[in-house]
Amino acid sequence: MKRIILATIAALAVPVMLAIAPPVGAKTIKLGTLAPKGSPWYDGVRDIGEAWKQISGGAVRLRIYSGGVAGDEPVMVRKMRIGQLHAAALTGSGLSDIAPEVQALQMPMMLDSNEELDYVRSRVGPRLEAVLEKRGFKLVNWGDAGWVHFFTQSPVIRIDDLKSQKLFVWSRDTALIQVWKSAGYRPVPLAATDILPSLQTGLITAFPTTPIAALANQWFGLAKNMTDVKWAPLVGGVVISNKTWRKISRSHQQQMIKAARKIEARLQKAVRKLDDHAVEVMKKHGLVVHHVPPEVAAKWETRVRALYPKLLGTIAPADMVAEVERLRDQFRAQNKAK
Repeated sequence: MKRIILATIAALAVPVMLAIAPPVGAKTIKLGTLAPKGSPWYDGVRDIGEAWKQISGGAVRLRIYSGGVAGDEPVMVRKMRIGQLHAAALTGSGLSDIAPEVQALQMPMMLDSNEELDYVRSRVGPRLEAVLEKRGFKLVNWGDAGWVHFFTQSPVIRIDDLKSQKLFVWSRDTALIQVWKSAGYRPVPLAATDILPSLQTGLITAFPTTPIAALANQWFGLAKNMTDVKWAPLVGGVVISNKTWRKISRSHQQQMIKAARKIEARLQKAVRKLDDHAVEVMKKHGLVVHHVPPEVAAKWETRVRALYPKLLGTIAPADMVAEVERLRDQFRAQNKAK
C-alpha cells in the first residue's frame, strides 16, 4: 500500500514539476545596472526581460542586478568578459570602456539639443554598433539618461568656479583626470557607487550627472546647486555578450531586438519629459538652479573646446569626433535654412 501511495504521489507530482520547471534549454541572462529600482531605466530593462520571456516562451529569462550591486560599470564590463555577467545596461561611459568611439556622442559642449543628438546618433549608430559587436558585445538598444549638469555644494556659474570644487570623475577615465588637473581643476577619481558616501564625508563637493540620476540616487540632497549649462548628453544602451547572444535561438533574436527597440523609443520619450520634471521636484526640496548668461556660457564653450586637442585620441578617436561634429553642423545648417 505504501508503494502504491508513493507511486501515486510521484505520478501526480510530475506534471506539477513540469509546470513550474523552466523550459528545456532555458537561458537565464544575468544583467547588471547602476539604475536603482523605481527608476525609468530599471523599468525599461525589466520590460525588456518580460518581452523576451514572452517571445521565447520562457526560454530566455532576465535576472536583473540593479543599483550597482554587480559593481561599477568598469567592473560589470569586466564581469561580462569573463562570463560572470551576461549583459548590462550601461551609460555612455560604460559603453566607452568597450568602444571609446561611443564617447564622441558625449564630448563636452558638442551637442546642445535632443534634436541634434537624434540626428547624429541615427547616422553614426550603426557604425558604433558594429564596433561594439566586433569587440564582443551585441547592442540590444540605445538609451538616454538626460543632459549632464554640474551639481555642487557651492554655486558655480563661471567655469573657473569649478576650480574650488572637489569634482567626481570616473576612476577609469585616467586621460580625462589628467586633462582636468592640467587645466587647474581638482578631479577626484571614484566609482559611481561611491558618490553618495564621498559627498557625506567631503571627499567630493561636486559631480556631473543628469537631473534624473541626481534625483533617483538622492545625490542632490548633498549638493544643492545646479549649474544651468548643458555639459553633454548622457547616452547609454543595453549590451549582451556575443557568446551569450549566439546561444539564443535565431528565430527569437530578431523579435527580441525589435521588442527592445520599441521599449527604447518609449523610454526615450519618458526620460526627456522626466529630465525637466526632476529639476522641478528637486527645487521643491532645496535645489537652487543657477542660470548662466549667454556670454558666460560662450566662455564655457571656448574654454572647453580649447581642451579638445588633449581629449582627441585619448578619450575618443579623433575621426569619430570629427564625424559627430560634421553631422551636427549639417543639422544646424539645414535648420538655419528652414
